[in-house]
Amino acid sequence: ELDGIHDGLEFPTEEERATLRRVSDTIPWNAYLIAVVELAERFSVGIRLLVCSSNFIQQPLPPDGPHTGAGFTNGQSGALGRGQPASTGLNTFYQYWVYVTPLFGAYIADTYWGRFNTICFSVFVALIGHIILIISAVPGVIEKESAIGAFSVALIVMGIGTGFFKSNISPLVAEQYRRTKLFVTTTKKGERVIVDPALTVSRIYMYFYLFINIGALIGQIAMTYAEKYVGFWLAFTLPTIVFLLCPLVLWYGRKKYIRSPPTGSVLGTAMKLWLYAAKGRWSINPIKTYKNMTAPDFWENAKPSKQHAGNKPAWMNFDDQWVDQVRR
Repeated sequence: ELDGIHDGLEFPTEEERATLRRVSDTIPWNAYLIAVVELAERFSVGIRLLVCSSNFIQQPLPPDGPHTGAGFTNGQSGALGRGQPASTGLNTFYQYWVYVTPLFGAYIADTYWGRFNTICFSVFVALIGHIILIISAVPGVIEKESAIGAFSVALIVMGIGTGFFKSNISPLVAEQYRRTKLFVTTTKKGERVIVDPALTVSRIYMYFYLFINIGALIGQIAMTYAEKYVGFWLAFTLPTIVFLLCPLVLWYGRKKYIRSPPTGSVLGTAMKLWLYAAKGRWSINPIKTYKNMTAPDFWENAKPSKQHAGNKPAWMNFDDQWVDQVRR
């Protein structure tokens, strides 16, 4: 069957499947471009907030110096002087926030915008957050009470950008390789081998996570030194400059990336299924409601095979096995 992806390829026989060595296919350059975008994003967001924001929030502004927050060789870097509870609270909130927002980012991408457009939106939002973050740390603002407000707004805005970005960048990089079937090829040394798409995708993700760790490591080191010897404004400006690679690389490869159109999110269908299963089980007595919701037949009665033909909802286009997966 011709599909434009596997045309002209030699597929392995059962004997070849059992005897030939399996190798990875060539990784498309599109995947490397997306990995560069991820590197820039991790440099700017990943470790830096955990490294710099603790001192920025917790420690007071050094009394002597240019009011940039730098502690220099023998001093302690700081800015807002709000203490450890405020530092821990804001950092914990940010970590929670960046785990919640990907749910919305994935849903919007799957249902409306597609992954590439959602990533472009996330980069734009994150850039706004970066700018607000820099403003909170510049001399003239860092000394004022309003700096904590600007910093908090930056965390919220950047959390939206990060969440929408992270939920879509990993699937997008895998989509750049489209082959799904094993095929046989001959290496330059004359060896016949099987090219395995599963190995190829694994190799793509190995390089992808290599780029993630490179970005996070360099960002952690650079931001720490900038905070210590120059000030928080530079610690927040450097990652913003690196982050500007994201829109440039996305624009450069906009016609090269393989994009999948939105096909709908299973999140909405799963929610409809849960509401359908919970119908008639609510009670003003919370204990009774809990027992009804945890009853053995809660999911069983919501399976398509249990529905009468005339009463089956139009959105229930799945089988009983899918209901079992949602239950797990």
